[in-house]
Amino acid sequence: MSKILIAGGTGLVGTHLTNQLLEKGYQLSLLSRKERSIEGVQNFQWDVNKGTINPEAFEGIDHVINLAGAGIADGRWTEKYKKVLLDSRIKSAELFHNELTKRNIQLKSYITASAIGYYGDRKDEMLTESTPSDGDGFMVYCCEQWEEAGSLMKNVSDRLVTLRIGIVLSTQGGALTKMLPSYAAFVGSYFGDGQQYYSWIHIDDLVNMIIYSLENKKIDGTYNSVSPNPVTNKTFANAIGKALEKSALIVPVPSFALRLAMGEMADVVLNSNRVSADKIVSSGFQFQFPALVPALKDVVERKV
Repeated sequence: MSKILIAGGTGLVGTHLTNQLLEKGYQLSLLSRKERSIEGVQNFQWDVNKGTINPEAFEGIDHVINLAGAGIADGRWTEKYKKVLLDSRIKSAELFHNELTKRNIQLKSYITASAIGYYGDRKDEMLTESTPSDGDGFMVYCCEQWEEAGSLMKNVSDRLVTLRIGIVLSTQGGALTKMLPSYAAFVGSYFGDGQQYYSWIHIDDLVNMIIYSLENKKIDGTYNSVSPNPVTNKTFANAIGKALEKSALIVPVPSFALRLAMGEMADVVLNSNRVSADKIVSSGFQFQFPALVPALKDVVERKV
């Protein structure tokens, strides 16, 4: 069975992915800044900022899955935090490339995360993997630099798979955890005029897509990691109420208030990304949760 090295394996997606891969019998190694103990997994330390990594991490590896990166919404977008967001993504790819080149290691695949923020604010335009970024805003710039750094891996890997990930549905982290609490008081909210498109994916489908990319040698290049059914922000807010079976009052949060409270980071909730999943579907991937309300019900009921 192949041996996989995962960066970012202790985050929201990485934790779910690690559990699934262990169940499938893969040999796993994780990179983290601190010593960790996870049953059945080898743990190795690295420091992206210092450019250091335990050389034993590379012994016998066939694949690298890089999910490393500071949380986009974990801090206000000051110039200092923007640098953290960029460095945590760019330097990890550069470190992998340098170390693999130095050790003359050729991977079977390198799978890296990116985000649909790459496309920028595109209203109701249907966005495919061949759609160029619009070049405006920090999120666009961050994703462009992230993917450019990942492209270095073409020299040290048979396949380079870049997954542009949408809003991940989970009750254990991410955007949904910030939206759910108000519904306990039968109140929900949409942002701005609520007409911006949100492209989302159930966490199980995302994990399955990563494993599918790992196991399917025909998967190579860039793929949108979103469900086939993007919805407007207002529809998303109403869908949460339906999933929770609560008749919530859905109220608007004005754009100016979001800009005042969040600064430039308000782009995350106000930008419109209507993203197509046709490419991954055409490859043969099947979604377990293509529709929003059943997907929301599942993550809430199972608490995943």
